[in-house]
Amino acid sequence: MSGKPSRRVAIVGVGTTKFKARWIDKTYYELAYDAAKLALSDARIGREDIDACVYGIYNDFFQRQYQPDAFVHDYIGMGLKPGVRVNTGGATGGSALRMGFSEVASGLYDTVLVLGVEKCNDCFNYEVHQHSPEVLRAILYTADMTYDNPAGRTAASGFALAVIAHIEKFGTPTERQMALVSVKNHRNATRNPVAQSPKLLTVEDVLSSRKIVDPFKFYDNCLYSEGASAVILASEEKAREITDCPIWITGLGASLDWVLPQNRPNIYEFQSSQIAARKAYEMAGIKDPLQELDLAEIHDAFTGTEIMAYEDCFFCPPGEGGRLIEEGVVEPEGKLPVNLSGGLLGCGHAVGATGIMQTIEVVLHLRGQAENRQRKNARVGLVQSIGGTLCSWTVCLILKREE
Repeated sequence: MSGKPSRRVAIVGVGTTKFKARWIDKTYYELAYDAAKLALSDARIGREDIDACVYGIYNDFFQRQYQPDAFVHDYIGMGLKPGVRVNTGGATGGSALRMGFSEVASGLYDTVLVLGVEKCNDCFNYEVHQHSPEVLRAILYTADMTYDNPAGRTAASGFALAVIAHIEKFGTPTERQMALVSVKNHRNATRNPVAQSPKLLTVEDVLSSRKIVDPFKFYDNCLYSEGASAVILASEEKAREITDCPIWITGLGASLDWVLPQNRPNIYEFQSSQIAARKAYEMAGIKDPLQELDLAEIHDAFTGTEIMAYEDCFFCPPGEGGRLIEEGVVEPEGKLPVNLSGGLLGCGHAVGATGIMQTIEVVLHLRGQAENRQRKNARVGLVQSIGGTLCSWTVCLILKREE
């Protein structure tokens, strides 16, 4: 049985650093400081106005520091305030928002800073691996250590299995459909000043790029990023004191699937995404997402999984996700633009910050502040964060502009 929040929760401040391949001149807590400062400035409040903090930090190995949230908390000046860290793989940013939402909606706190940060590319072992990055090895510890890790399973090969299963079931996504997603998201990133990988690609560029793991080519995969993103959540009473343009979190859903694929009925769909989306829509009163949403930011670590997400988020029936990209439905001028930020493919994937970055993107559109990528008259948006083996975790949020 699911409860209902006792208080409305609004986003009243946002801030994000640029997502980059590597911030050579910044530590992870300096990146966190920059994002927190931007969010506080956007809300026009001080750190003394924050009641509690939630941190999204995915991988201790990335930061080369166990319990990195304590050092972030110290560095951004939040000492003695309550703080907690969340880690749910690629869904970490969304899960941190869910935790912050719960703390405000329950009445426990009036203002909560939710901050995600990742600094993955300092993770090197020069002597052992001859200048090769340890990022992939660090991620392997997320997999099952008994079978998956010794077998060499990676994020790409794991999600490739799901895409292959989807192809075998429905005949889609085709390589061309996946290439169209890459072209769209890299192009969208050219309008995003914080994006890591703005590119004008052609379908042929994607199809001819080197194979990573069947069916993914190089441009079907996102890049790992460094960066930080922060939002400030507030209760309705506090939000109206802070801003005249609150963005309400009207729907929230979450699910943790069976992590071992053999315990699932199939892997051609992600049931955690379906459950999280359905719960978020029910809470927000949305019956037809394709008609009622104005934009969506969804987790596109791989092009094929974006197409699967169209179906798992109920934009279309099962097996028809490829049609949405071919017909332009999810393009910037389409009926439901997806990943106007560039998504993970174009903007980047600073894991703990990613879901928060994508939430900020929706907030900017709902405020009318997204500049040359602005979705006209945007009122309602979806954010989807997924993470873990074959999409174990999903968190979905519905954001709505003040009427």
